[in-house]
Amino acid sequence: MDIIITNSSNDPIYLQIVNQIKSMILSGELKEGEALPSMRNLAMQLRISLITTKRAYEELERDGFIESFTGKGSFVKAQNKELLREENLKAAEELLSQAVDKAKAGGVTLDEMLELLRMIYEE
Repeated sequence: MDIIITNSSNDPIYLQIVNQIKSMILSGELKEGEALPSMRNLAMQLRISLITTKRAYEELERDGFIESFTGKGSFVKAQNKELLREENLKAAEELLSQAVDKAKAGGVTLDEMLELLRMIYEE
């Protein structure tokens, strides 16, 4: 599992881990029932504190993305299809908001944006 931590990010390290693991689950890169690295192994791989990885795993568990079992480890949890849809919709909304801001700044009309969106969506 490739997680990249950047010091230049505004997000704290634990949140960078959370967001990347969520993304891997939502994209299907991490599948239901797949084991995650132990908190200790992930901390060693990333050269960060065990407390940081523990916080990330606790947040992922609280949000319903993973489940942890004492002595066995942490695993990707079976995902509620509505939760997955909502997470993907939220991510798309954020990206579209950024695109609209850029389009407005560049003088692109709503009709041009809709046409562009249709073309991209149908590819």
